Amino acid sequence: MPANPDPIKPAPLAASAAHQRRLREIWRSAGWPCQDLIEAELLAAGLLERVRHGGGRETLRVTDAGVAALAATLERNRARRGAHEALVERVAREMTRAGRIAWRGLALRAHVDDGEGRWVMAMPDVFSIRHTTVEDWLEPAAHEIKVSRADLLSDLRRAHKREAYRALSSQCWYVLKQGIADAEEIPMEFGVMFASEGGALEVARPAPRRAMRLPLATWMALARASAEPPADDEAQAWLADVDAPPREDA
Repeated sequence: MPANPDPIKPAPLAASAAHQRRLREIWRSAGWPCQDLIEAELLAAGLLERVRHGGGRETLRVTDAGVAALAATLERNRARRGAHEALVERVAREMTRAGRIAWRGLALRAHVDDGEGRWVMAMPDVFSIRHTTVEDWLEPAAHEIKVSRADLLSDLRRAHKREAYRALSSQCWYVLKQGIADAEEIPMEFGVMFASEGGALEVARPAPRRAMRLPLATWMALARASAEPPADDEAQAWLADVDAPPREDA
């Protein structure tokens, strides 16, 4: 008779947000069991183990393999945040080079017309306005930056978030790391840019523009926040003007 095949090993669960979340919850808690399917899969994968106490009481403990999975998830999240912040900085710098005033990390109140007229908090990765004294020419723009497909798909399911961005700006953009999505996957009310490694930002689809004026609450938030400094080349240009010798025909 042929030898029995090796038992099938449970598939890795590192890619599942639900399993990662449950591991973190058990790691930070007393380990009380829920006895649901997520817990059963974590036990079968060897990421959790049962600990039996006196009186028939049972708790759960994260195994060494589970700790390694948590550490690997943390490392991936750190790398993703680092890539995200680098692209946010890159977009903000491009906005200032284009003659706009840009902010990062703003928290802005937006009125969402969803039938209930709710106020929500919006936090665009980059928010910018044109450098002008004419209010009708400000063209406020919101840029949402995504470097992973999972983060993008999660964001696309949040319609209220997208509506909040549109309520605050005359044009909205998704800036995507090259290769994580196609422009056709992004709602048509948003423009799409692709960012390649070390290359320029490529406009795949222009953002529709509409006239709007910033509400007073947004102006107050901008006044309290620190705008991005001008690009280095722009600052050097000002220095060059100052240091240049006087013209003979002046």
